[in-house]
Amino acid sequence: MADTAKLSIIIPTLDEAATIEALLAQLSPWNAQGVELLVVDGGSLDETVSRASSLASRVIVSEAGRARQMNTGAREARAGHLLFLHADTRLPRDADRLIASALSSEHCWGRFDVRLEGRHPLLPIIAWAMNLRSRLTGIATGDQAIFMTREAFAAAGGFPDQPLMEDIEMSRRLKHQSSPSCLRARVTSSGRRWERAGAWRTLLLMWQLRWRYWRGTPADDLARAYRHVR
Repeated sequence: MADTAKLSIIIPTLDEAATIEALLAQLSPWNAQGVELLVVDGGSLDETVSRASSLASRVIVSEAGRARQMNTGAREARAGHLLFLHADTRLPRDADRLIASALSSEHCWGRFDVRLEGRHPLLPIIAWAMNLRSRLTGIATGDQAIFMTREAFAAAGGFPDQPLMEDIEMSRRLKHQSSPSCLRARVTSSGRRWERAGAWRTLLLMWQLRWRYWRGTPADDLARAYRHVR
């Protein structure tokens, strides 16, 4: 598909009626300046699709599964630069400029630092640890708004078709092409899953899951352990 936009923002959704309008409203000035907004819905039972339809460049219906939805969005995207954004994450005001600058250097992919929004006193510490770990390992998570060139996405084979850790595996693939551009500008992501299940409990579970994944446990098995805190 010919590049007719400078950046495509791909937003996978599933029952995000409470958040999608605010996100797209924040992004609407960029849309007017040539940024493509693609909402890829995985079968929402609420009003996500109808609320997104008037604000997004396009709403695409896909098979459920974040990796499948992001891959579908990437195939439909028109720009040479791709940004994968969670529906509960907000970008810094100059994110489009920062991405363009980051991808014009020696990096073919990157991510932002993250700030977790919420009332729990541990959230700033968790965000700090996420950013530090990412900078030390070169591994990014979806909360950090991963971006890349279309060529890097294709060379990596897209996101792996697995129900969990697709962002970790994609980072591993992309690291074979270049180190990530670790931007210190922060996206703001919801801390709802940390507060809903308990910050300490969720933190320990996430570390356990990553450790088991690193040791070779299949993502399908890990997803069953994670489902109750999503």
